[in-house]
Amino acid sequence: MEDVTYTKGLYTATASIRDVGQDTWQGIVTLARDEGEGTDPETTVYEVEATSSTPLEALEEAKALAHRILGELEL
Repeated sequence: MEDVTYTKGLYTATASIRDVGQDTWQGIVTLARDEGEGTDPETTVYEVEATSSTPLEALEEAKALAHRILGELEL
């Protein structure tokens, strides 16, 4: 399943999933702040609290989390 990327200003949120057990997946969001050329982006990883029984459901949860995180950012 492909990651989904959203951008707001200097921030990029990438929603993805990881397999955490037998028929269980968890959504994760990597938030990166890119200050420009010559610097490494600062990154923070957020996890969806609940696990899901399908990869698609986990990705939908990660996408929703990415939207919430970006929505709370002030530029």
